[in-house]
Formats: sequence, C-alpha cells, structure tokens
Amino acid sequence: MVRGTRRALFLVVLVIVTCGFLGALFGQRVSGSTPSGDGEIRDSLRTFSQVYDLVEQNYAEPVSADKAIYNGAIPGMLRVLDPHSNFFDPKAYSLLREEQRGKYYGVGMQVGPRNNKVIVIAPFVGTPAYRAGIHPGDVIVAVDGKPTDNMSTSDVADLLKGPKGTNVTITIVREGTPKPLEFNVTRDEIPRYSVDLHFLIRPGIGYMHISGFQETTEHEVQEALDEMGDLKGLVLDLRQNPGGLLSEGVGVADKFLKRGQVIVSHHGRSSPEKVYRASHGNGGKDYPIVVLVNRGTASAAEILAGAIQDHDRGLIVGETTFGKGLVQTVFPLSENTGLALTTAKYYTPSGRLIQRDYSGISLYDYYYNHDHNGTPNNANREVKMTDSGRPVYGGGGITPDVRFDTPKQNHFQDELLQHYAFFNFAKHYTLNHQVSKNFTVDEAVMQEFRKFLDDQKIGYTESDIAGVNDWLRNNIKSEIFIDAFGQEEGLKIRADGDPLVLRALDLMGQAKTLADNAKKIIAERNSARASAMASQNR
Repeated sequence: MVRGTRRALFLVVLVIVTCGFLGALFGQRVSGSTPSGDGEIRDSLRTFSQVYDLVEQNYAEPVSADKAIYNGAIPGMLRVLDPHSNFFDPKAYSLLREEQRGKYYGVGMQVGPRNNKVIVIAPFVGTPAYRAGIHPGDVIVAVDGKPTDNMSTSDVADLLKGPKGTNVTITIVREGTPKPLEFNVTRDEIPRYSVDLHFLIRPGIGYMHISGFQETTEHEVQEALDEMGDLKGLVLDLRQNPGGLLSEGVGVADKFLKRGQVIVSHHGRSSPEKVYRASHGNGGKDYPIVVLVNRGTASAAEILAGAIQDHDRGLIVGETTFGKGLVQTVFPLSENTGLALTTAKYYTPSGRLIQRDYSGISLYDYYYNHDHNGTPNNANREVKMTDSGRPVYGGGGITPDVRFDTPKQNHFQDELLQHYAFFNFAKHYTLNHQVSKNFTVDEAVMQEFRKFLDDQKIGYTESDIAGVNDWLRNNIKSEIFIDAFGQEEGLKIRADGDPLVLRALDLMGQAKTLADNAKKIIAERNSARASAMASQNR
C-alpha cells in the first residue's frame, strides 16, 4: 500500500478512535453504562480497510487516498452525528487557524471575480498592496510569472500569501494604461479585522459591524467603543456573522451587560454545566442598543444577541437568526489536520436552546433551505421569559423583537449586480473625474450612469430607475468612494443608506423605552420581594 494511502487510513483510524474514545468516556460519565469493547472498534476498522482495499484495487479509475478519506470517509462519518461536527484537511485547518488568529501573511488586498477575470476589489489601507499603488479594478494577469487564466479567486489568493518578508511579483492590467504593470511587493502580517466597520453614523450614535468572533474581537470592540467616545446609542450589526470563538462572544457581551449577569451556559455529556457571567460589566454605560440580525447570524453572534435580548438590554431587529446552539471543540490531529466535534449545547440566560431541528433533512437543506419567511410559528417552541417577563422562544434561532425582512431585489437590480455595473462604473468614473468627500450622486452623475448602462448594453426603463432610485444612488456613491478613498469609506456610505440601519436609528427611542421599563419592573419586583421577606421576619 502506498505511503499516501497508509497516511490517510491512519487518519481514519485516529478520528474513529478519537470519536469512539470520547463517546465511550462521555457515556461512562453520564450513564455509567459499559462502553463498547475494543473488539467492536477493531472489527469496524477491519471492515473499513477491506472496503477501501476493494475500491482502490477495482474502481474504474485510480483512487486518490486523500480525496477518498478527507472528502469522503471522515466527513461521511461525522455527518451522521450532526451538521456541525467537521473534519479539516491540512488546507482547511490552516484557514481555520488563520481566521481564529485574525491575521495572515500576504500583500493585503481583497480579490474577486469580475468579468471572468480575477481583479482587485480593494487594497486594505496601510498594507503592502496599498503602499505599492495597486488600485481597485486592477486585473491580476500573473503572479510570480504564473498566468492567472483559468485560476479561481482562491487560487490567486493562495499565490499572493506567503511567509513574512518574502517578495511576490504581481502583474496587472489597468484601464487607461497601455501595457501591463508589474509590482514587486514584500509580504507582511495582514490583520483580518472582525470589527470591519465602526463610526458615528449620527451625532452621538455609533454604528459597529462585527463580521465574526476571533482571537482579537473583544479587543477590537473595546477599541471601537473608545474611538466613538461618549455614546448616546449604538447600532450593533451582527448580520451575516457566522460566529466563531465562544470566549470572544462572551467577552463582547460583557461590555454591554451589568457585572454578574449571565451571558450563556453550556453543558454536554462530557462535563457539568458551565455558566459564563459578565466579569467586568459596562460600567454604567446604559445607552440604548439596537442589534441587527438576519438568517446568517449564528453561533457566538446568537449568544450575544440572546444575552442582550434576555436581559432586555437592547432591541433585536431583523430576521430570525440561523439557529446554531451546538458547541464545537477543535481537536488537533496529525498531518496538520483537525476535528471539530460537537461536545455541548449552549443556552441563553433565560434557558433557551437556540439550536434548530436538523433531524430528517439533508445537509444542504439545513444550511440553505431553512425557511424563516413570514411570522415564525411559535406554537410548538419552548417559551422562556426575559428579565422583565417578556416571552422569548427557543428551538429555532433568535426571534427578533421587531421583524424587518431583507428587501427582495427585482430583475433590474439583479441584472446590475450580475454585470458588476456599480463596480465597473466607479472604475470608469474615477478615471475621468476628480472625486472629493463632498461628492453626491446628482442628476449629472445619474445621466452618466445611464449612458454607461447603454454602452454596456444593460437594458432598463425610466420606471426601473425611478423604482430603486435611492438604492442606485447609494450603491453608485459607495463604489466610487471605495475606489477613491478606500473600502472603509465606501462601506460607511453603504451603511448610511441601508434600509435596516435607517430603521434601527428610528427604533433607538423604543430600545431606550424597553431598557427603562425593564429596570422599573425589576426594581418593583425586587422591592416587593424585600417587603415580603421583611414581613416574614417580623
């Protein structure tokens, strides 16, 4: 048997033994039952090895051991457990650690597919790519002399990454430049910020978007709060936040709750219940909070939203969240691989289990076809109470206090996005105009945009334009600001025109009323309890 096959089969054995050992250990601790004997595990491994040998020897085409094991046997075994237990091959494990650490080594720019080519979406301010003079819209045609034709975005991104201090030559084609340009860029440590946008969206009102929870998130949130100063309100945007490190989610929640308040608890067969509380607290900074969520808000982001909702600390606005209440522990394995195994379930302060039911459905349907449209049916869901006595529901994500569905795009909007109309127009516009921070999308800009659509043969009517006029102007301005001033400035424009963010600003007063009423109810309840105890002691 070849070396690669032996290595792959060793990993299968290691994963099965790891899962079997943990399962036996957990079962022994909880129920006291006798774990399955070593003989059963040996028989299962022998059967697997026989099946693999038959496949390898008789399949119509040569069998890749890594493909069969990494993409087949191990993931197949884990999928029968739950949707979130997962195996990471060396590349996936490296990416996981990169995301958790919040940094990588490369040139510092976002790349993506545009017009069947890999182009620069935006260089990050202050990075080697930014300092070298690489611009949004530059087409990457070669990296270290390797043509990028037929390469995917991830392939090009991999070529741009490398050890700190090493050089990479990037060949680009730029509109308006007669021949390709070459940039010799020295790779450096590139921070991957989880707080990717924060600013004062109105006087005294902060806006903060958290994209995930990694090793630096709690620190980033504190820095953002410090920079925004004395806040009178906060829009906390957790949309499309898939979660991440539990410890960081707890650390962020700590900054908005009172010291001692429960943030989350979890327990599984392997350990008794563990309760996480706010160890520092918000220091009396009780400004109103509106939390934005959608169906892409999951895991640690749901922990944060659930804690704020259960303690009546802020108003949850948007769509029902994903519903992931399973805790994964990542076990490093040999060959630079890892196993993320579900070891516990987490519960919000009121005792809600947020996990959505995954029995009897495919993995694809679990992730992509869960239906949160319309008003959720709460008839069969567990009912818990917030600190002030408001009902909240478990078993299917965090249900918002105020529902606001993501507006559906029409055919005209889809056409513009599919043709990258805003991105391409911004590149064209900044090439021919000087743009200042006072730039607005007036009628002259709209006329130029219409002409651009005509040149690109993108069909439209004046009714199409009028129907989404605000959306058009916001997207045009955002892309032009990204091109002219960097990604952060463009994202500020996008947030300032986002319908859900605007709704959140309108609801800031309601968030304050919610928190104030909760304080009053809790104070009255405590006063009544104290009076009752005093009467008993007379």
